[in-house]
Amino acid sequence: MNRVLLLTAGLCIAIFTQAQTDTTSKRDSSQTGDDTLRVGNLLIIRNGRQDRTTDSYMRITSRHPYRDKYEPRNITTSWGILDLGFTNYNDRTVYTSTAAQQFAPGGSKDWFKLNNGKSVDVNIWIFMQRMNLIKHVVNLKYGVGIELNNYRYEDNIRFLTNPTRVIMDTINYSKNKLAEDFVTVPLMLNFNFTPHRRHPFGLSAGASFGYRYSSREKFKSNGDGKQKTYNDFDLDPWKISYIGELQLGYWVSLYGSYATKTIWNRGLDQIPYTIGLRFGNW
Repeated sequence: MNRVLLLTAGLCIAIFTQAQTDTTSKRDSSQTGDDTLRVGNLLIIRNGRQDRTTDSYMRITSRHPYRDKYEPRNITTSWGILDLGFTNYNDRTVYTSTAAQQFAPGGSKDWFKLNNGKSVDVNIWIFMQRMNLIKHVVNLKYGVGIELNNYRYEDNIRFLTNPTRVIMDTINYSKNKLAEDFVTVPLMLNFNFTPHRRHPFGLSAGASFGYRYSSREKFKSNGDGKQKTYNDFDLDPWKISYIGELQLGYWVSLYGSYATKTIWNRGLDQIPYTIGLRFGNW
């Protein structure tokens, strides 16, 4: 019995010694160095220090796929982009002309001055897509959304209807603005200077095509309170603008637009423009 036990113990010691020899002499093909082993997303680093205590330690790190180089798709989509900016117009109206005097009797450029701090542009883009054209550096960018332009007047002008005329009212308004709402489709050529970043730097330029679905004058006074008048006011239902965008990375861009023609069908020659910040994925 003692001989059997001794024989069994000897076999166990031999097998254990052979296993230790195999694991130290053979390296897995996934090892990256003498003291480094990578298993999937785990990186195991063994570092031995030759000092009096001959200590050693092991460090395990994890490599996440999202930290690696970003590979853009041929078509990417961004949802719910928001624009916040200011609007104004280039007033080229000749107020001494017959057409201008018929539309705004006695009017002048001073009548239509805007409060620059309160004349705002708010746009909500339902989606925008970017389609690769050349190595993800040159792309086609397009989308659809609504464009809300609010012109806040400094003076107490008022729009009359049937026919449309502009008068200087005797009421002192604390708030007086003309609002236009458009369904708009932008189309731009995009230049992406950092195509392998999730939040790129670049610029875009092109045109937007909008159709007005609502327009109104909204005014407020102490005597009459808040009032709204919905009408087309002889405004042009179509708006075509030159547009541009400067991408700053990390969710923010600068945007601007300049219309190709006046917003009015008759009387006035006022060409609107906007500038502001755009918040979105890219």
